[in-house]
Amino acid sequence: MLEWIMGKSFNPEKDIPSLSGKVILVTGGNTGLGKETVLQLAKHSPKEIFLAARTASKAEAAIDEITKAVPGSNVTFLQLDLTSFASIKKAADDFTARSKRLDMLINNAGIMAVPYSLTQEGYEIQFGTNHLGHALLTKLLLPTLSRTAAEPNADVRIINVSSEGHQMAPANGIIYDQALLEQSATWRRYGQSKLANILHARALQNHHPEITAVALHPGVIMTDLYASSSASNPAVRAFGYLAKGATGMGLLYDVPKGAKNQLWAATAPKEEVRQSCYWKPVGIKSAGSGYAQNAKLAEELWEWTEAEFKKQGY
Repeated sequence: MLEWIMGKSFNPEKDIPSLSGKVILVTGGNTGLGKETVLQLAKHSPKEIFLAARTASKAEAAIDEITKAVPGSNVTFLQLDLTSFASIKKAADDFTARSKRLDMLINNAGIMAVPYSLTQEGYEIQFGTNHLGHALLTKLLLPTLSRTAAEPNADVRIINVSSEGHQMAPANGIIYDQALLEQSATWRRYGQSKLANILHARALQNHHPEITAVALHPGVIMTDLYASSSASNPAVRAFGYLAKGATGMGLLYDVPKGAKNQLWAATAPKEEVRQSCYWKPVGIKSAGSGYAQNAKLAEELWEWTEAEFKKQGY
């Protein structure tokens, strides 16, 4: 009962097994949960961690900090802008030129509650970044992931960092018309993007059963997401002020605690992690919203996403 309320006991230092020989890619690894994830995984001797980020200077600063904390770790920068399909294609090409295997893809990067704008291909910015950007990166890396999964004793995982914010998705779950999304509230657009993360993991598990694909909620955490969105959103700014005090009282997670759920999902026994498509911290099974449980909606989103990639030449 206590585990159901508080989550599993999970200490990354002790509970993550050896990652010897494994290759890992973490998006948004230069800050917040992504940076903490890279740091903790680096302590367990993987072959290489690719830290994917948009800004080289920020990524290199994070890598320098991580390698000082974990001497001898092999963390390298991968240029990636999730708002640009061309950048995503280049990142995937760069990765496959540098590594013949991929054991963990942690789709961690994301934006939250930002004003309406469009990606370079014309998709609403939150849906385009949080879902489509990661879905394309995943698609382009699937040959490497599947090839790795075919090796003896392989354990290949895709982790989508979603949010309980998926509960705020609009009526019908997903609005495919990008112009109509402009009429939807900021938090509805965010909720849609996070719902899509869960549905994408569900569809991945169906289409690629050789890979363990799950989505998760990290907890309510004070990260740089609040800093990036609060300047233009008074509601987020007000929440940020309250959250700082709540974090000090232990009501909200700090970054190290917030990273635990994705670290657990990436490294806990495969048979356990595959028991659910969506996890709350730490390691608590969750069905998610009714839309998140909808296998038909997951397949519908998968087919629509694949069709959009085909239109764009991917």
